Amino acid sequence: MSRTTKNIFLVGLMGAGKSTIGRRLAESMGKEFLDSDHEIEKRTGVSIPTIFDIEGEQGFRDRESAVIDELTRKKGITLATGGGAVLNAENRRWLAARGIVIYLNATVDQLYKRTRLDRNRPLLQTKNPKERLQQLLTERDPLYREIADLVVDTDDRSVQQAIPEMIEKIEKL
Repeated sequence: MSRTTKNIFLVGLMGAGKSTIGRRLAESMGKEFLDSDHEIEKRTGVSIPTIFDIEGEQGFRDRESAVIDELTRKKGITLATGGGAVLNAENRRWLAARGIVIYLNATVDQLYKRTRLDRNRPLLQTKNPKERLQQLLTERDPLYREIADLVVDTDDRSVQQAIPEMIEKIEKL
């Protein structure tokens, strides 16, 4: 499969860099960049927090699965998934079967630093968002690792540093 037709799917917690790195990675590899959360917002015409408010987390997860099934069928894309996409076993199967899965991993301190001012994160609208990030990481880390072809630490690296190394590793897969 050529460099431009194989799909790359980014998984990881909110704040790990999926959208930022995904956009640059897609550009560097000549792929279309898609973000499942942005796709859901575009299709519904409302923000993710609004979907959570109206339909609850399960309503959002149902929409997310439909979008992930559709988007992972495309060819030559780089897809940034929502942090909780891996909670659904079908999503994990689709991601693992239809492309290269890269887990962008970061420490809770770094994730908190990157997300603490963002009001578009429904799961962090709590008294202790850092503790919530730790809970999410504990719950989801094994699921990310289960389907990951590559694990990339995004803590202390700039996007410019991470991209060439990621491309080199992707091309060896």
